[in-house]
Amino acid sequence: MTKPTADDATRIALEAAAFRRLVAHLRERSDVQNIDLMNLAGFCRNCLSRWYREAAEEAGIALTDPEAREIIYGMPYKEWQAKYQKPASEAQKAAFAQSHRDH
Repeated sequence: MTKPTADDATRIALEAAAFRRLVAHLRERSDVQNIDLMNLAGFCRNCLSRWYREAAEEAGIALTDPEAREIIYGMPYKEWQAKYQKPASEAQKAAFAQSHRDH
């Protein structure tokens, strides 16, 4: 049985839907700290916002880091930090140092 393939427009629409769901999920899970995401997945909300800004720039759209972060966080980054960010534990810092040795 041959697997159906999507045309480019359909593929892009599916990727966009998955992206929107990821962003919504990260907004709902404000209990998950960025350092935990970095330790487990190698990226965090800030990485995602940077990738978004870079994609905008490639499309000729000027977007600042704070603007891109607000798109991902659903609010200004400083507001999100004040509401949800907790100080990193020694264990989290050690895991980060271990997982990012080559960076």
